[in-house]
Amino acid sequence: MVDLSVIIPVFNESENIATLHREVADMCLKEGLSFEIIVVDDGSTDGTWGVLQKLVPVTLIRFRKNFGQTAAFDAGIKAAKGRLIATMDGDGQNDPADIPAMIRFLEMNEFDMVSGWRKFRKDPFLKRFVSRGANFLRSVIVHDHINDSGCSLKVFRAECFENISLYGEMHRFIPALLSIRGFSVGEVVVNHRPRLAGKTKYSWQRTFKGLIDMVSVWFWTKYAVRPLHLLGGLGLILISFGFCSGFYTLYDYFYLKQSLSDSASPLLTAFLLLSGLQLFISGLLADAILKNYFESTPNKPYYISKIISTTSYEKTI
Repeated sequence: MVDLSVIIPVFNESENIATLHREVADMCLKEGLSFEIIVVDDGSTDGTWGVLQKLVPVTLIRFRKNFGQTAAFDAGIKAAKGRLIATMDGDGQNDPADIPAMIRFLEMNEFDMVSGWRKFRKDPFLKRFVSRGANFLRSVIVHDHINDSGCSLKVFRAECFENISLYGEMHRFIPALLSIRGFSVGEVVVNHRPRLAGKTKYSWQRTFKGLIDMVSVWFWTKYAVRPLHLLGGLGLILISFGFCSGFYTLYDYFYLKQSLSDSASPLLTAFLLLSGLQLFISGLLADAILKNYFESTPNKPYYISKIISTTSYEKTI
């Protein structure tokens, strides 16, 4: 096991990756760290792979096509051998010189993960505006207590990724995923540099996918082991409204002698009762599926930090 594994996903970054690789290697040598640099080529089409093959030292992973940044992070993390794992973007905007301070902050405060905060970003206005909006929504929905979860510059203890697979745009929500499992998360301000070459990979599609994944993280945060509380609760609420609507319908028909043919209340009653029943049954099914999931996989609904056992006892008089 080495001290540090640095994971760098790249997609069409032929003009930036060699310089970034040299900065990472120089930083690790200066700090006296045993290290590995894992670069994941996410289906580049601009000659990036040719540049990567000239780098030393490096571990290269090449995707057959572009699968996305989250998939690249996941592949790199699964190949990592380091006691600590650092992740960063391949465009050169993250500064490798911040990593030693992040490691010290992690170890001094006994955190399991430290996330970078690009407090003074060097990005176009639109990208900063959308990112701040997404960060606000994330803080409201997910409550991960991180100012800039989208910053790729992060440092982790290797055990953070036991039995974790990343998909979609989930790399943005790693702090929330780890918080669910009881890992401690910290954050420090890091240097953010302007892009000097190449084109940004940011697009509105990534933002849309991130919002969908945010809802998934929210569900797992609140109801991962008790989906019946959400779906069954909503179902009972609808059923209650259905009974109220039914009583009103009966009152309208028997007491006020109103014709039901011109009233929407019977249809509303049936809709509420059937929808509520369907949600409640869905909650029961989801609960059964999750119980089967936890019984048939290494994952558990709880996570142990440490176990301490004492084995001897001497009676004192």
